[in-house]
Amino acid sequence: MKILVLQHLRAEHPGIFRDFLKEDGHEWFPVHLNEGQMPPPLDDFDALWVMGGPMDVWEEEKHPWLCNEKILIREAVEERGMPFLGLCLGHQLLAEALGGKCGPAEHPEIGVKQVQLTNDALTGIIFDALPEAFSCLQWHSAEVKQMPAGAICLATSPDCAVQAMSWGPRAYSMQFHLEVEADTVENWASIPSYAEDLETALGKNGVVELKVACENNMSEFSQLAERFYINWLQTSAKGLSVS
Repeated sequence: MKILVLQHLRAEHPGIFRDFLKEDGHEWFPVHLNEGQMPPPLDDFDALWVMGGPMDVWEEEKHPWLCNEKILIREAVEERGMPFLGLCLGHQLLAEALGGKCGPAEHPEIGVKQVQLTNDALTGIIFDALPEAFSCLQWHSAEVKQMPAGAICLATSPDCAVQAMSWGPRAYSMQFHLEVEADTVENWASIPSYAEDLETALGKNGVVELKVACENNMSEFSQLAERFYINWLQTSAKGLSVS
């Protein structure tokens, strides 16, 4: 597969998924929208991934490229039916691109926290063989307030109703992070806005505490990520219809 990856920050890349893609011989091509790069035609790619970032989906005046990004996502998912994966900001962008609504989270989530799969997820493919509830890295202060018409909620938590969703047969997104690597916390904590949010949530020693929490869960994180990746590849098969 050739996967187009929209990035909003150099540090927010596909993470551990890069290892899986390389092992399987798939290619991925990053486009750094925040640096002014323009996406190539979708005709050249088999799938679209949209990563996280420090900006909010509604900051279109500050980041004008967000408008075109939403149009591109809508074209890929709604018009072309391309396999899609959105992480964090990418999750919110999928919702907005298809007519949903996002806004500031009432309870921002930063840290290693649990999410709960819904009944729809337990009977579908994308979270097959993952536990009904599992720990994952959260780092967001915005959330999907209203899913687009036709979307299905696949995971939830007490502080964020829509932790994961699907739309159509091959578009999936998650508010949380499964792509975590050993240096993820350190890299993200070097971003001023992320560092500020982390300190607000966890205090002065937040970086160390979160890094330790991730290290303690890294084996499980890697297993969850690999299984999810395998499931996503299965759902991306042409003609496959799953919830």
